Amino acid sequence: MTDWFVPSAPTVGFTGSPLDRADALRKDDAAMIMARADRTARWLVLDDLRPVIDDGSGSDTLRWFSRDDIPTDAPSVFLGLADGSPRFAVAATGMGRHGDPRGIGAALAASASPGDAAIFAHARSLLDWHARHRFCANCGSQTTVAKAGYERLCSACDAHHFPRTDPVVIMLALLRVDGVEHALVGRQPRFPRRFFSALAGFVEPGESLEEAVRRELFEEAGITTARVRYIASQPWPFPSSLMVGAFAETTGTGELTLDDDEIEEARWVTKADVRAALDGAGPWLAPPPLAIAHTLLRAWVTN
Repeated sequence: MTDWFVPSAPTVGFTGSPLDRADALRKDDAAMIMARADRTARWLVLDDLRPVIDDGSGSDTLRWFSRDDIPTDAPSVFLGLADGSPRFAVAATGMGRHGDPRGIGAALAASASPGDAAIFAHARSLLDWHARHRFCANCGSQTTVAKAGYERLCSACDAHHFPRTDPVVIMLALLRVDGVEHALVGRQPRFPRRFFSALAGFVEPGESLEEAVRRELFEEAGITTARVRYIASQPWPFPSSLMVGAFAETTGTGELTLDDDEIEEARWVTKADVRAALDGAGPWLAPPPLAIAHTLLRAWVTN
């Protein structure tokens, strides 16, 4: 089938944050008070989980505010250190221009500072988790922020709650026909017209990543697979998933039986087909560079 070797780690959107997450500081209340008072500390503002953008740069770049600019009652979390300077994220409104989070994420990832997209993903996932977990899942009482934003505590039952990330497998099934290798792409009913991507699904309790890849491919496309090869992973802050990218070797003929609720159309494509789609010259549209599906397709055609 293939040697399954990817010569170097692929570039993936929303990764490469330049911040030191400084876990030790999160546990030290006195250190966090000093960090917030540091004159070099800066805050990234998210308005309804949309980052406020710097109007003066001429492009979509993150805008960092000083402490005096931030509402005193706005919820904030510690992101880490940038060359020793504290960085925080805060949920606030009316602080400036913002736009579509996915569009801004794509612009940041394609900019001269792609690590800013990772900072945005970090901030968005964390603030979204806090907004969704104000009450204890154990007893229903109100919870409070702890560990600089990386924990919530219930004062009633003393339960500790931590930010969660949902694992999702996203994969290309590979099939060789008459000596030519093919990959499986599909489109969900909600996708834009002509848009095809890798198949994906959430990991279920009690299964490994490899088992999740095989199960999802069988459930969505009716194909069986054997070897699974990890390629790369990606944080996806909508709201907070970890996309785990893989290749999977098809064991059968490649005949498809689609789950119509999940997959509206699927097709086997060649490397030439994928190259054309990635160049915007094919009959179908490939995922944008921000998405790990794009990374998987790019890694496959260059392997």
